[in-house]
Amino acid sequence: MKKVWIDGGHGGKDPGAGANGLQEKNIVLTLSLEIKKQLERDYEGVQVLLSRSTDVFLELSERTEAANKAGADILVSIHCNAGGGDGGFESFRYTSASTASRSLQNVLHTEIMAALKPYNIIDRGQKAANLHMCRESKMPAVLTENLFIDVTTDAAKLKRQDVIDALITGHVNGIAKYLGLKKKEGAAVVSDSVNVVVDGKQIKDGKLEDGVTYVPLRAVSEALGAKVGWDNKTKTATITTK
Repeated sequence: MKKVWIDGGHGGKDPGAGANGLQEKNIVLTLSLEIKKQLERDYEGVQVLLSRSTDVFLELSERTEAANKAGADILVSIHCNAGGGDGGFESFRYTSASTASRSLQNVLHTEIMAALKPYNIIDRGQKAANLHMCRESKMPAVLTENLFIDVTTDAAKLKRQDVIDALITGHVNGIAKYLGLKKKEGAAVVSDSVNVVVDGKQIKDGKLEDGVTYVPLRAVSEALGAKVGWDNKTKTATITTK
């Protein structure tokens, strides 16, 4: 059984970065919970443990001590960024990271950027820094910075469910690939991307899962001149043509 520790940054009295109507602590908790759900639902032999599953505050030392005590095989600390000019995605390892941490970072970063490809997200690269979560963890550890809350274009994307889904997919795929996890029988298997053309316009790729083609609702609607609204509370998408 592989143990994955997911650390949703900040929480409680520490909101993390905040701008454009967003708070970092809320976004990373959403990502953390869904990454856990999808990994345990779709893959064999994996247990996902969370630093926090609700809006609570934990010291950094509490987080790493719990992960080390649990004997986690890897740790992924999930954050959003701020103060980054043009925005984008980046990942971090410890400055003196092990080969295993470097490998985890490479796989995870690559898979996340692949999932974000349709959204023209800037790749800020794989970096190293003296960060507590990576330094004090006894297992391979990586910290991901999932777009910039205070960059208008990034913030607009973080408000879109399809971008949140892409971030989740990238993390899940990267973790599963690094650990060599096997898909459960009956779990959805994604084949090659499907080219989507609407009214003669090439839009971002769709996905083929178990013989069903899924296309991005927002991209299709916008190509047809319609607007898409999203109500996160009711999980309702609305399309208007005027």
